[in-house]
Amino acid sequence: MSTTHRIVESPVGPLTLVGSEDGLAGLYFDEHVRRPDIRSFGEPDNDGFADVVEQLAQYFAGERTTFDLMLAPVGNAFQQRVWKLLLEIPYGQTRTYGDLARELGDPALAQVVGAANGRNPISIVVPCHRVVGAGGKLTGYAGGLDRKARLLELEMSRELRSVRLF
Repeated sequence: MSTTHRIVESPVGPLTLVGSEDGLAGLYFDEHVRRPDIRSFGEPDNDGFADVVEQLAQYFAGERTTFDLMLAPVGNAFQQRVWKLLLEIPYGQTRTYGDLARELGDPALAQVVGAANGRNPISIVVPCHRVVGAGGKLTGYAGGLDRKARLLELEMSRELRSVRLF
């Protein structure tokens, strides 16, 4: 199966989109922790990924709260289960690693959930930024905590933002 990639600009810096005929397989920041080598992303396709680019633009403009894309993340069965749970976290809300572990049926899995969350290859679209530590503390994000905070701020309701600013 061949892959292609495209680098696009965004309000949180350049994003590398990686995909195949099965769908979007990766969305990485330049300084992404555990980012694969760009040589593994296949040939550049500067005209491809139109649906991803359009939906990301809508998201960053505050016009889109969910993505409607074919996704093809590569991971083991447990990671896939965690990433599926991430897709269920509503826009503007957060969950803790413990919350996700409980949803999987075992509160003791919080650390393993955190590891799977950290290996999510499709940042933003599969919203791993919506997972926080106990008590709402911002913890770990492959794109850095500043980006995580910016994405969560973007998703805050206008009412909450105005209250927070004054």
